[in-house]
Amino acid sequence: MKGVRVRVTTAKGTPVSADWHLQMPIGIGRSSRCAVRLHGWRIASQHAAIEREDDGLHLKVLDGDVRVNGCVSRGYGPLSPDDIIEIHDYRLDVAAATAIEVDTPPASPGPPAPVDTPSQVPDEGAGDPETAAIQHEWQSRLRRRLHEQMDLRRIDVSAMSDQRLRALTTELVGEILQGEPALPKTINATALTDQVVAEAVGLGPLEPLLSEDGISEIMVNNADEIFFERDGKLLRSPIRFTDDAAVQSIIQRIVAPLGRRIDEASPMVDARLGDGSRVNAVIPPLALKGACITIRKFMQERLTCDRLQAFGSLSPQMAAFLELAVRHRRNVLISGGTGSGKTTLLNVLSNFIPTVERIVTIEDAAELRLYQPNLIALEARPPNQEGRGAISIRDLVRNALRMRPDRIVVGECRGGEALDMLQAMNTGHDGSLTTAHANSPRDCLARLEVMVMMAGMDLPIFAIREQLASAVNLIVQQTRFACGARKVTCIAEVVGVENGRIQLSEVFRFRQTGYSANGQVQGRFEATGLIPEFYEQLRNRGVATDLSLFASPESPP
Repeated sequence: MKGVRVRVTTAKGTPVSADWHLQMPIGIGRSSRCAVRLHGWRIASQHAAIEREDDGLHLKVLDGDVRVNGCVSRGYGPLSPDDIIEIHDYRLDVAAATAIEVDTPPASPGPPAPVDTPSQVPDEGAGDPETAAIQHEWQSRLRRRLHEQMDLRRIDVSAMSDQRLRALTTELVGEILQGEPALPKTINATALTDQVVAEAVGLGPLEPLLSEDGISEIMVNNADEIFFERDGKLLRSPIRFTDDAAVQSIIQRIVAPLGRRIDEASPMVDARLGDGSRVNAVIPPLALKGACITIRKFMQERLTCDRLQAFGSLSPQMAAFLELAVRHRRNVLISGGTGSGKTTLLNVLSNFIPTVERIVTIEDAAELRLYQPNLIALEARPPNQEGRGAISIRDLVRNALRMRPDRIVVGECRGGEALDMLQAMNTGHDGSLTTAHANSPRDCLARLEVMVMMAGMDLPIFAIREQLASAVNLIVQQTRFACGARKVTCIAEVVGVENGRIQLSEVFRFRQTGYSANGQVQGRFEATGLIPEFYEQLRNRGVATDLSLFASPESPP
């Protein structure tokens, strides 16, 4: 049986694993599904993979940063014996990653280093309150003692790798436990050590929540209140931080590598984790109950329209229509409320952009995951401690026009950048995509008018509406229902301005019929029977169009 031998060391060459004899493909990352498991919050769940192709072994970068031979890489191959793969503090010995013959089926590899094994996240009310209180007391005591020991030993943690820091912290906690009274029988020493170490050098109680695939959002209200969203429903977790200082320490640990800051002068910050998850944090004095964190997780696997159809988010007819619209350069605006799935839908629609086109993405905090080869990703920058150096989305949009883009994708329009985005759509950058917060397509247009006014240009409302009507072709309304389901509830075409009012033509809609016995929304997707105006343009250009997509339920067969 053919396999591959992989050896993992630290960046300094310290071995952290024996040779693994693995079958292809080889997943590399934090997830338990990966054959080569690496730990550290900067490691994505599925960071990379090694696959066999006709000409040899190839490295596929799935998420996060990977260096090959000292250069940042999005994919590399075929691998040679001299190639070196570096993933943060780990180094994969590619000299050993050559095809070998394995006489027996490969054994499941053990973890390369002590890895925090995520436990199943319990629902509200799980566990014994008395045991949880004792656990929390011991955790707080060990954390205080740990900080004292680090201060006494004058340990420079900034100069250590994540792996070395975790190993040293584990050793210190073990020494502290030996000098403490015996633990109560209800407390597991190993689990307690893992929790203290995770809180001291990792993301603490958030690590098991981040590792569970079914969780889409994590909300820390304060040290004692942690909530999460699973399958569209909010649940409270019984786990908690030792104190507010621990929460603030984790916030600093997240934002520091990104060059962001959070303090009393700047008590709010947007950031992201190594796996791309979006993070928002607020600390006192703004947060009255204590430091709070909101983490929006994103699916590690690449979503497609087929998956959205399987989730019941849209119909096959809607998917086919949106694919044609994106491929043929319609300007699409995705509208919806907070947490409705706008960014997810934007990622899916971006899959339809041809690979030969040059794309520039612009975001406040990078969330989009586009896979086209000719891609430039730009991220706004907040001001520094002196209040200088800020680069806004509007600045980036204006600069993007000088970068010869075929399409511009703005993660979200919130202010004056809407004017620059509309001008870009009207000046040869057809097929651009963006999102906005609104409850309906009509509300979305009204919000865009307000955002254009925020640009500081004294434009008459008629001129703004003319600009909107000529720039935006389609508005896709995304809605999150009370049961947690997310659906495309309306696709409307902007057809022009009449009597000073922008006219919309509804092409598809979701008609709700009620709720099931378990509280799930029920209804059907249907076409209104109207055929979009741009379909006539496509037919004139010889593009094959399927008009059966727009047959309404009331239409004759």
